[in-house]
Amino acid sequence: MSGLVGALGEAWSELRHHKLRVLLSLIGIAVSVGALTAVVALSEYQQQQMEEQSDQSGGRPATVSISVSRTDGAPMDWDAFDAHVAQVSERYSFDYLTRIVDPVPLQVQTPEQVRPVNARLVDPAYPVIHRTPLLEGRWFQEADAELLAPPVVISEALWDVYGRPDLGAGFALRTTGDTAGAYPVIGVTPRQYNGDEEKRITMMFDSYAARLDALPADVMVMYEVWVPEDGVAELGPVLAADLRAGLDDSTEVSVMRTDWASRPDAQSSMAVFELVTGGIAALVLLLGGLGLVNIQLVAMRQRIREIGVRRSFGATQGRIFTSVLLESVVATAVAGVIGIAIAVAVLKAPFVMEMFSAMQDIPPFPVRAAVTGLVAAVAIGALAGFIPALMAVRSNVIDALRF
Repeated sequence: MSGLVGALGEAWSELRHHKLRVLLSLIGIAVSVGALTAVVALSEYQQQQMEEQSDQSGGRPATVSISVSRTDGAPMDWDAFDAHVAQVSERYSFDYLTRIVDPVPLQVQTPEQVRPVNARLVDPAYPVIHRTPLLEGRWFQEADAELLAPPVVISEALWDVYGRPDLGAGFALRTTGDTAGAYPVIGVTPRQYNGDEEKRITMMFDSYAARLDALPADVMVMYEVWVPEDGVAELGPVLAADLRAGLDDSTEVSVMRTDWASRPDAQSSMAVFELVTGGIAALVLLLGGLGLVNIQLVAMRQRIREIGVRRSFGATQGRIFTSVLLESVVATAVAGVIGIAIAVAVLKAPFVMEMFSAMQDIPPFPVRAAVTGLVAAVAIGALAGFIPALMAVRSNVIDALRF
């Protein structure tokens, strides 16, 4: 242990003595390690963004979809089946369950004319399951179902039709037909992509049903529940059996996962993305390491006489090899710490974080990225110092003194 401590102290003193040479040689390593750390961190940020975008379409892992239909052509008693689902949900203690009806045609009075607009009926758990973002306002709450004027959430394209009015000023949509009335707008969902002009209304299921005596016979109600990903494979068949219990043979119940994590292609695409970004980062670090090896070899040729003097005073080959190797390792470790600090500072800058402003759960700076950068710095230092250390050990003492 004392030998290692002594070698570290000797390596540090050599670094201080050759600080200009070390500084010039390690700038590239610091930049390379910073780039590696930034690429790994950006990979995790990008992966989180891709996961959230996938959650918006298929639901969070693990989202289980429940559908029901009749094979005899008879109308579905949705009230009875809804009560049955609620009973099963209470037995399993589901925290997030939503009904979905999409689309529901409405006639909406706009400033120019009455126009058809599709609506989606959901429960308050829907935006949680699907990570649905908001541009303005808020999402539904359980108490909203009791309001005499049912609130709605509209798309940004429909909001533009009305001139983007202030939601807090009493802005409401007016519909005609069976569900005629005023619907206060409490939230606006942003465009999903450039050029998204879909005009859509999202309404609470109970608010819509309260304005009708019964749901239309041709309506198809879907159910989604968000459950823990661990054990979902065993839960699916059991849940399906419990939902079928007590129903006649003409009623078919289907239970399946719809989230992105259940698709093998999604998992493979995530792995490929991380592999590609990791390969780019490794290439960047390798280029920096090659530059350090060249500089260390040139520097070692200039230090041959120094090595010969140390050998003549009794320094063993192991001590010479260790000290030269640790010079490179300690130097690259310091450069790695500096590179990691630079990467953290850059990635936490406001102009970078704006790139991920659409994410709902922005992760902290990944520890894995910092550890990867530091380990890579030490590894490249060991590789870059091995050849010069081997050259120092193999040098002849007499020839070195004559150099």
